[in-house]
Amino acid sequence: MDRWLEEAEEIGVHPRDPYHRIDVVPSDSQVRVSVDGQVLAQSRRAVALFESGLPVRWYLPREDVAAGLNDSDTVTHCPYKGEAHYFSVDVADGQDLIWYYAEPRPEVGAIAGRLCFWNDRVELEIED
Repeated sequence: MDRWLEEAEEIGVHPRDPYHRIDVVPSDSQVRVSVDGQVLAQSRRAVALFESGLPVRWYLPREDVAAGLNDSDTVTHCPYKGEAHYFSVDVADGQDLIWYYAEPRPEVGAIAGRLCFWNDRVELEIED
């Protein structure tokens, strides 16, 4: 067996659970991301991604991220969103803090090219 198919679509991770839900909604809340008091990003143009069993993920336009981005070799695959690529930032000792989907699955197309920070590696403030 050299590939895994779900009907005619090749899948690379595992089959999608039909009871797993993802919703992507625009938000006008102020989203501020910082590390040790240094603001890395600030936006009122984020989209919130709600996914079964996970915390809310905030995807920000790249233009709203002030941190210097360093390409990472890390690539992961999600059966619900697609192939993720990563960035590290200098203030985080080279840790991958940010991921993005250049070409996400159509169901979550609103996150295409937007940047998302690991909630547990940064200070995340959401203000209405």
